[in-house]
Amino acid sequence: MPDPSTFTSTYSTGDTIAAIATAPGRAGLGIVRLSGSQARDIAARVLDFHAEPSWQPWTATLARLTTPDGGAVDRVIVTYFAAPRSYTAEDVVEIACHGAMVVLRHCLARCVEEGARLAGPGEFTLRAFLNGRIDLAQAEAVRDLIEATTLYQAQVAAQQAEGSVSRRIAPLKEQLLELIALLEAGIDFAEDDISVAPTTEILRRIEPLRVMVASLASSFAYGKIVHDGFTLAIAGKPNAGKSSLFNRLLEQDRAIVTELPGTTRDLVSETLSLEGLPVRLVDTAGIRDSIDRVEKLGIERSYQAIADADLTLVVLDASVPLDATDHSLIERARTRGRYLLAANKTDLPCLAELPEEAVRVSALTGEGITVLRARIRAEVAPPASLESGFITSLRQEQLLKETEAALKQAAAATTAGLPHEMLLFDLYAALRPLDAITGATTADDILNRIFSTFCIGK
Repeated sequence: MPDPSTFTSTYSTGDTIAAIATAPGRAGLGIVRLSGSQARDIAARVLDFHAEPSWQPWTATLARLTTPDGGAVDRVIVTYFAAPRSYTAEDVVEIACHGAMVVLRHCLARCVEEGARLAGPGEFTLRAFLNGRIDLAQAEAVRDLIEATTLYQAQVAAQQAEGSVSRRIAPLKEQLLELIALLEAGIDFAEDDISVAPTTEILRRIEPLRVMVASLASSFAYGKIVHDGFTLAIAGKPNAGKSSLFNRLLEQDRAIVTELPGTTRDLVSETLSLEGLPVRLVDTAGIRDSIDRVEKLGIERSYQAIADADLTLVVLDASVPLDATDHSLIERARTRGRYLLAANKTDLPCLAELPEEAVRVSALTGEGITVLRARIRAEVAPPASLESGFITSLRQEQLLKETEAALKQAAAATTAGLPHEMLLFDLYAALRPLDAITGATTADDILNRIFSTFCIGK
């Protein structure tokens, strides 16, 4: 657990802090949260209880929110959470008012008048971390849970907030500590010519540990998609039905559709949730030879969108034979990486000789759209190796890569026959990034950077 006394921040951990914990805007209810040793005393001076409050933990009490001269403003519900069994591991009081912002701001102002300090971004969660209530990986997951835009993102963040990442880190750290302890013991007994850690034993321990660390780091490839979503570029010739398919996938008329070729001349984008993953669909200008200056600019942007996309959907017109432009687009998509082929207009007679992997769809009738959605989702499905969890933080990925590099260096040093004292430098270098993931050795500037991205009130 980090020592709060060593945390050099603009925030004082001894103050009682207050903030509006609910989102701005009109609502039925809103909450003002207090945390700190003076939380109960401040609440008692701000509120008018019908009788002396008992401050029974985890019990709701009715009270009146008043003006300084005693005038009633609102009837509120007050809930008290006693330390250490609260979110921050401090005394916490939550005042549930009616949701008018003028009422919530008045309640917050009264709390400040009576001695509370306005909380900074993420300061409640920061205190939970500093007080050992959660580790840093869990704190980052709390932020991701607040920012989730799909149910799947929320589920993943909730698992991480409950410690799924920390549980995967713990055995790695334990194995590394065991190896370090073994080598330290070997150094202590070196004068007795006792070899407690032969080269084969050290390598036997390092390699599986390195593999597990590398596997967890590589899981970020999928975790990034869960956290940030992915981009799907829809490309094809004019009038192949790209915009119609774009609208069908979105289930709304977002792109303009006409029978005239070249209607789409610029990129049109929209985001949808595909089985819990945020997908940014990009409808591109039709690819063809053109002398129109504006259309040529749109086609150049289409090629750039294909290059930038995580996945390219090439739309083919199944009602006419494929030509050189179609084959060129398919080849370009293949060279860029992941791609799918959609043979559109299957409601018309098929005159095209279609590739076997093409998904047959009709943007007009909706035929094959369910299959196409499943194929898109399958392209970014998690590998079976991720059943035990994955990381969604770039910071965590970089730290795991540092650990992997240090373990590689340790293996090389062992093979080269370097003294165990030198090998221990590499092993401690591998341990520090693992500690930094959970926050055991995280520098203050990193903490400030992480918690400053939180919303105020959390």
